[in-house]
Amino acid sequence: MNPELELLHPYPFEKIRVLLNGLNPADKTAIALSIGEPKHAAPQFVLDAINENLRGVEIYPSTRGTEQFREAIANWLVKRFKLDDAKQLAQQNILPVNGTREALFAIAQCVLDRTAKHKKVLMPNPFYQIYEGATLLAGCEPSFYAISNDADADITHISDEQYAQCQMIYLCNPGNPTGSVLSQAALQTLIEKAEKYNFVVVSDECYSEIYRTHAQPPCGLLEAAHAMGNTAYKHCIAFHSLSKRSNLPGLRSGFIAGDTELVHQFLQYRTYHGCSMSPPVQAASTVAWQDESHVEANRLAYDQKYAAVVPKLQQVLTVSEPNAGFYLWPELPIDDKDFTKKMFAEQNVAVVPGSYLGRNQNQHNPGAFHTRLALVAPLAQCIEAADRIVECLTSK
Repeated sequence: MNPELELLHPYPFEKIRVLLNGLNPADKTAIALSIGEPKHAAPQFVLDAINENLRGVEIYPSTRGTEQFREAIANWLVKRFKLDDAKQLAQQNILPVNGTREALFAIAQCVLDRTAKHKKVLMPNPFYQIYEGATLLAGCEPSFYAISNDADADITHISDEQYAQCQMIYLCNPGNPTGSVLSQAALQTLIEKAEKYNFVVVSDECYSEIYRTHAQPPCGLLEAAHAMGNTAYKHCIAFHSLSKRSNLPGLRSGFIAGDTELVHQFLQYRTYHGCSMSPPVQAASTVAWQDESHVEANRLAYDQKYAAVVPKLQQVLTVSEPNAGFYLWPELPIDDKDFTKKMFAEQNVAVVPGSYLGRNQNQHNPGAFHTRLALVAPLAQCIEAADRIVECLTSK
């Protein structure tokens, strides 16, 4: 067996099962605020496109995807992130992936060098655990930077020494779990550091389209690079997905875009890895990237949840509405693991202890005394869950 498998930590939800083992849930309807799985309805026209293209399963798909699919992605990128030359992007800078999760893992296996002197990979803390697992299985070392509700400030705390020792940095922008958004200036600083110290910037932007309608659309990595004249997107790879944007988590459809050389290397890796996307999924994804009306409706639905839930929770928690994403990251008055158990046993509401999403840094876990709440359930359930949280924290 690969000895690096022994380095992997249990996934947060495995740890939660152990934490709750032996507890009985309250005699109330179960509400899950734990897993960030969108529950809004999938667009019907996307489902129709799958049905209309089922005969595509009779052919082997190309790893690069169809030209029509790449062009749809390129046109979306140009419009959304103020880029240019969609034709060039479609030919040189884009590669379909089967959801960002597998691609965020695979990119580490492709670009990291386990034989190099410096083997660090920078990643946020708390974080999406795929970043850590991908790094360990690529024979490199996770190096954490603590995150807060101020993403720009978090980046300023990374030292030049850390940059000099890393091969790659993972960003989550907008952040999971904080919902904090990096500014264009902060992204450009990172790109400048990548050019100076020769590392790759991997930007996980799967929440980029779930922003508050009263806020500005989050700046993307490629947008920041283009604005500073880096039109070849050197050192930059952005990851996007239909899971959150279009409520299609089971479609397993996303793409990467950026540095031509890195995309070419990743294409070669994936050709051997056998990660081509099925033709019906490509056809459905093409029409999804061409439509914005369903995305706008999606944002409004999350706005309604935040407007209803945040004022209730502010009665008992230190919490504010984030600029993007569908999570809340409140500070707790009690231990986060105790809170998780109380919410399950007394209220039958599933939440995630913040410490399970983080790692100790200088004997401190930045996720401690926080909980992650995913506002993915229907509006009425989110409101009911908020009421139960207030009850849990005010009852004796």
